[in-house]
Amino acid sequence: MPRKLATKPPVAAKGTTLVVERTPDETDDFALARVLLTPQARHAFTSSAYAAGFLGNESLRPELADFARAMKAEGDKAAAGDLELASRLLASQAMTLDGMFTELARRAAINMGAHLGASEKYARLALKAQSNCRATLEALARLHQPREQTVRHVHVNEGGQAVIADEFHHHSGGRVK
Repeated sequence: MPRKLATKPPVAAKGTTLVVERTPDETDDFALARVLLTPQARHAFTSSAYAAGFLGNESLRPELADFARAMKAEGDKAAAGDLELASRLLASQAMTLDGMFTELARRAAINMGAHLGASEKYARLALKAQSNCRATLEALARLHQPREQTVRHVHVNEGGQAVIADEFHHHSGGRVK
């Protein structure tokens, strides 16, 4: 039997009623806890709060259940091996981090002469953004490049005779096999 629970988000929102389906052997509280612990419910709530600031107009914001359904659909595709969303996310994040690096490095340069402390803080933040951009691009490259792994087994027998065996494991990037 569904239980309607009114949630109170940190920002005003339309459609913040959450419908929780409960199995006969579950209590209402357990069913609610089960749903609230799912990644799509937690992240839908967070995304909804961020969308409020992004969209500005409360009437434009989708309902919380719509966010949860969209997240579940994308999560199901990812679980089935579709890497399109992960690829788009990583590429977008890398571009954002690169933009942050550029702006912070510009601010560091502007403050170099008169405000050395501010310049140093901006430079540190710029280098952190640059490092995270590099790590994000490496993750994107690993996502799309086939991998090869070499495993070497060395067995030393009595008398000092060694047997070396190489095994090559070829993994294609992409779908889980």
